[in-house]
Amino acid sequence: MRMAEEMPQTASAEADPMDEAMEELDEDTLLAMEKSRRADELRAQEVFMKKSTGIHKCTNCDWEFDVTKGDSMMIGGMVKAGTEFSELPADWRCPVCRASKDAFEEVVEEIPGFEVNQGYGFGTNAWTAGQKNLAVFGGLGFFFVLFLSGYAMS
Repeated sequence: MRMAEEMPQTASAEADPMDEAMEELDEDTLLAMEKSRRADELRAQEVFMKKSTGIHKCTNCDWEFDVTKGDSMMIGGMVKAGTEFSELPADWRCPVCRASKDAFEEVVEEIPGFEVNQGYGFGTNAWTAGQKNLAVFGGLGFFFVLFLSGYAMS
């Protein structure tokens, strides 16, 4: 019992080894640690928006339920086009593998960038990566053709 009483006193009397190590670090190392901490904070703030595609994919057989198509194109399919996945009856099954509705996962696209910045600009911040690529490379292709058509005029 006497040992237990002495243990907390010795532990509190000793200085924290991390405090001693921090004092020994030079200014450049402290600056680098601060930059790293700030970068970690910014990464934690970056939240990607998710945009629904209207497609739900079966995890068993990879069949896709598309809201715009329904399942009426399948043999015995009774769900008409335009029916939302959430509106399907609870006993609805995958037309290919007969898996339950719970076996489906929604297919979503990520929109990169900070979620708080999605509303700024001309609306292009909310575009998906594919839409941005199409705009950039489509614009480059258009101006290339426009440039070449100048040679056809002479």
